[in-house]
Amino acid sequence: MKELAHLNKYFIKYKFRLLAGVIITIFSKYLAVKVPQYVRNSLNSVDAYKNGTLTDLDVVKADLWHNILWIIGLALASGGFTFLMRQTIIVMSRLIEFDLKNEIYRQYQQLSLSFYKKNRTGDLMNRITEDVNKVRMYLGPAVMYSLNMIVLFSVTITKMFQIDKTLAIYTLLPLPVLSIAIFVLSKIINTRSRIVQENLSKLTAFTQEMFSGIGVLKAYALENIIQDEFAELADQNKEKNINLYQTQALFFPLMILLIGISNILVIYIGGLRYINGEIPLGVIAEFILYVNMLTWPVAVLGWVTAMVQQAEASQKRINAFLREKSEIVNYSETPYHIAGNIHFNRVFFTYQDTNIQALKGVSFTVDKGKILAIIGKTGSGKSTINSLLTRLYDVDSGTIEIDGIPIKEFNLVDLRRQIGVVPQDTFLFSDSIADNLRIGNEKATDQELIDVCKKVAFHKTVMGFKNGYQTVLGERGVTLSGGQKQRLAIARALLKNPKILVLDDSLSAIDTKTESKIVENLNKQAVNATRIVISHRISTIQNADKIIVLEDGVITQQGSHNELINKDGYYKELFSKQLLEKDNT
Repeated sequence: MKELAHLNKYFIKYKFRLLAGVIITIFSKYLAVKVPQYVRNSLNSVDAYKNGTLTDLDVVKADLWHNILWIIGLALASGGFTFLMRQTIIVMSRLIEFDLKNEIYRQYQQLSLSFYKKNRTGDLMNRITEDVNKVRMYLGPAVMYSLNMIVLFSVTITKMFQIDKTLAIYTLLPLPVLSIAIFVLSKIINTRSRIVQENLSKLTAFTQEMFSGIGVLKAYALENIIQDEFAELADQNKEKNINLYQTQALFFPLMILLIGISNILVIYIGGLRYINGEIPLGVIAEFILYVNMLTWPVAVLGWVTAMVQQAEASQKRINAFLREKSEIVNYSETPYHIAGNIHFNRVFFTYQDTNIQALKGVSFTVDKGKILAIIGKTGSGKSTINSLLTRLYDVDSGTIEIDGIPIKEFNLVDLRRQIGVVPQDTFLFSDSIADNLRIGNEKATDQELIDVCKKVAFHKTVMGFKNGYQTVLGERGVTLSGGQKQRLAIARALLKNPKILVLDDSLSAIDTKTESKIVENLNKQAVNATRIVISHRISTIQNADKIIVLEDGVITQQGSHNELINKDGYYKELFSKQLLEKDNT
């Protein structure tokens, strides 16, 4: 159970609830085990009357009524304490489940972008849902039934030895067999539980991916192929679950068999001792009740063992992610207000997951309020500059400075809050247009939303929707076109009023006429912000203060638009090609 040791801090946090649960359990079981002694007294009274030892029938009746009332009272009191036991321990498990999910989610948010490139979304979701649920079963039902079993066993066995040691020893003979069976089956369940959870993660990840890409599947008529792949994964998951539950199914009949053997021993050995006059008849009945009181705790032992083993396997998967260290570390908590001067000094960077060297000694400077444009072929390293500037990744060597300070020395959250980024792949949430815009500034008024949307030529589009700014977008903004998504994303970034604005090919899905209007408004709106514009279009960047051309991670050309179109190279060739295309249209 070493993986479950991670949860001990939560048991300490809720120690008073746990302690209350233990005390209530002890009271509940102490009251429960007193019932058989009143049954014993009743049978002994009847047996004494039958044998002539006790001749007064009224005394026997009074004794029976006295015992019956005690049995009813003890049963009610025990039931009340059992209810309180569930209220303390099960509620504690729900509180720990809440804390554990928050711990995992905080860890997910702290991990760097490279972590998400290596792990599938479905697997991440499965660990915070299914795996946490398995762990909660250990925290609640498993703990509760284990306490219940330990206390009941302790009190019951103590009582049995106090009444008759010989009969108690014979009654408990099957227990060593039970212990060995539990040990063997537990190891098998642990292994099979881990396999089941891993297969469930694969199935969840596959399903999530297929739902996200449903448009592509339909466009390529892949429904039948994907259905077959899903059926194969589901069949594997079914087989692994069957293997697990086949093992778990051995527990209950084994427990019942051993309890049955104990009952037989009580009746046989007890009967002989009663015949020999060594014990009264009521003791046999009391022992049978004690043995059958142990039936449920012993029977549930298999279930508890299975829950603990499944929780161990699930917690091991959770711990694997909780032990992950983010490659991006926040070295400062001091707030800093950015002016906007940017300097890249011989920056080298390689993506670890692909081993592709994206930047090879890139150096450039952008002064506050100026516009730097970056252009180049696909895969030349343009978007990498954006990722490094916002510290989604850290450089391999070289330095990136803002206002003469290395960006590693900035408060990470503070740095990102002052940089507005419109990424190449626009992501929108399944929420209203207004709420998607307010991600840039949660305090923005309705009028501010309207004003910024007008500047990016998006207001008329929004007002064309039935619910206007309260229109709820589909998943990832599926209800909007590519150009509409880009304009919303630009508006969202402008609402931040950023000190640095990065547009990463964010006008590619917009027609040139609308693009020209947006660029003009951007120059007015973000006049004090340092702007980095990444694009494939000359028309988007031709008014920039400086343009750099990237090829295979190296700056091959830099200068103004007029300077570059008069030099042989990639920029002049691209300008001529796009000019020709414009003339042909």
